[in-house]
Amino acid sequence: MTSTQAMKNIKAITLCVALVATATLAQAQGVKGDAKAGEKKNAMCIGCHGIEGYQASFPQIYRVPKISGQSGKYIAAALEGYRKGDRLHPSMRAIAGSLTDQDIADLAAYYEADGKDAAATAPAQAEIPAHLKERLAVCVTCHGTNFNNTTDPANPRLAGQYADYLTVSLRAYQTEGKHMVGRANATMGAMAKPLKDSEVEQIAKFLSGLPGELKTVSHAKFR
Repeated sequence: MTSTQAMKNIKAITLCVALVATATLAQAQGVKGDAKAGEKKNAMCIGCHGIEGYQASFPQIYRVPKISGQSGKYIAAALEGYRKGDRLHPSMRAIAGSLTDQDIADLAAYYEADGKDAAATAPAQAEIPAHLKERLAVCVTCHGTNFNNTTDPANPRLAGQYADYLTVSLRAYQTEGKHMVGRANATMGAMAKPLKDSEVEQIAKFLSGLPGELKTVSHAKFR
């Protein structure tokens, strides 16, 4: 790793720690979620996230993310990002904009617990391929050494997530100045913008192949 890349990594780590601290404070001041209440509020979610392999078509065709088993703290932060406009996606912004703080907390609690296996053991540390080590070395600081047990619940679990969704997400962090596409996050922007298209696809493929807790729990309505 070059000295320049090392300095970039140090700066990214510092910023990540600051963002985690901010998110933790916000969570402490927020409302408490109720998973049972969230189950009654997920009608707008199940049409996409309750169907195994369901594909979205904007900004390209990709499978919507697995969110059952995701950290509730991250889900809440993501929904708040859509509501505030830090995350740009027409459908998600419309849905998030209709939610109250309590709705977000309840849905986050529901999806964190949805389909969770209490007896499951944490996956071992991921063996990063040599050609990706330089790019992913700093990522474990926030996402954990197995990309499943994150260093803070405000950070998303990535292990086992759909590769096409991860690709779309990384490209969103690379995008600026668009009205309907993009994500405003200084840490992820710093990580994603230097990546070549081939590297984005390689990283997404690697992460999707790791064992993790993320899943799509098919809603009874669609079984």
